[in-house]
Amino acid sequence: MPTLLAIDDERLILDCFRYTFTDPEIKLVTAVTGSEGLTRFQESQPDAVITDIRLPDMSGIEVLQQFREWDPKVPVILITGHGTAETAIEAMRLGAYDYLLKPLDPERLAELVRRALEMSRLMRVPAKVPDEAAADDRADVLVGRCPAMQEVFKAIGRVAPQNVTVLILGESGTGKELVARAIYNYSRRAEGKFLAVNCAAIPETLLESELLGHERGAFTGADRRRIGKFEQCHGGTLFLDEIGDLTPLTQSKILRVLQDQRFQRIGGSEMIATDVRLLAATNRDLEQMMKTGQLRSDLYYRLNVFTIRLPPLRERGDDLTLLVQYLLRRDSRDMGKQVDQVAPEAWELMRRYSWPGNVRELQSAVKQAIVRATGPVLMAEFLPDAVRSAGATAAAAVAEPAEWQSADLNRWIAGRLQAGASGLYNELISTIERQLLLETLRHTGQNRSEAARILGISRSTLRLKLAALGLDAEPRASEDDE
Repeated sequence: MPTLLAIDDERLILDCFRYTFTDPEIKLVTAVTGSEGLTRFQESQPDAVITDIRLPDMSGIEVLQQFREWDPKVPVILITGHGTAETAIEAMRLGAYDYLLKPLDPERLAELVRRALEMSRLMRVPAKVPDEAAADDRADVLVGRCPAMQEVFKAIGRVAPQNVTVLILGESGTGKELVARAIYNYSRRAEGKFLAVNCAAIPETLLESELLGHERGAFTGADRRRIGKFEQCHGGTLFLDEIGDLTPLTQSKILRVLQDQRFQRIGGSEMIATDVRLLAATNRDLEQMMKTGQLRSDLYYRLNVFTIRLPPLRERGDDLTLLVQYLLRRDSRDMGKQVDQVAPEAWELMRRYSWPGNVRELQSAVKQAIVRATGPVLMAEFLPDAVRSAGATAAAAVAEPAEWQSADLNRWIAGRLQAGASGLYNELISTIERQLLLETLRHTGQNRSEAARILGISRSTLRLKLAALGLDAEPRASEDDE
């Protein structure tokens, strides 16, 4: 019988575990502190562990480290109500099996534990003799709680310690360089250099020199030797942004460096060895470019060892609030101002705006608003014109259909009354609820967890409502991506 160790100082959470794991085939062992959890681990030798990050006597990260020292084959799931990029990345870097945010979804939790126990069954080995684990600390560089960003944080934690090429994909302004810097910060090359090159911002005639360097006299204007980024970054990490803008000639040069780990400066004859970890990013469709011959297939496969996809800001839900609060604190402090509140009208405009420039545009908008602010409150009129005009247009578009819906509803009620119908209350509520659920699921791409969040209900409640309305057979394409 597999054993699950659950550690949390909240009795309600432990009760949730007992309610969720009623299967007699699973033995549940509980603890309310980190030290008690360590004792229970040694006593019960569990097949899987689930622990809160915030414990009364020590952090869940410390508990994770200790368990990993004792038996690295035991999967450990971390849960928290205060998720940050730092904790998510650190947890995955240290080997956590997964990372969940409260409030917990019992169905998802049960499935995750089931998979963890199955993995443990396949990989279980005897526990090691206890040994002390060293703590590590990293600065938080990314902000986000939405499911897509949590997956990004996990991916960073997994790939950072591995010396492989990483391809970062996403629209302009989504934070691709921030992800690259996070990978560098959590890698074994963190003591080396991190250099970034925007391939789209440098003319082709100069880009080769920027990357490989040149000897004096190599071309007109080369009056002295130049050391290129591949040479400067020996032992470190080189980030090539907008890799999709490289010309075929430059593509072949970079491919040769990646293959041989050696190169020559322009105009030089000496072969220079280099040890560089390459991170690349683009907002373009590299697979399509490869099919049309714009990108060398051999370079694409060299770059695409591990891929991280960043979601656009418009798909990140409540992350907008977190980002605005973070940017207000940071930029107000940097500007010597104290703007720490946002007017409701400003929030409404920002939530309605689609942010085509993503986080970069949001950063600019918040800075502009702080500069214009005359007090501690960020008012709607301080926002850029694009945000205010688009928000007002969206508000008008929302208001107009509402009037039509009210008129249609009145006609429907009058018609049913004239027809002598009965049970109107249940009929109307059922009709409205059905439409609300269908439209919300359509809006979220059939992602039930996100739909439940928008509706303000649990996913299990949503499932029951869909079943009651005969909608449970609706497609759930995105549910596996939660």
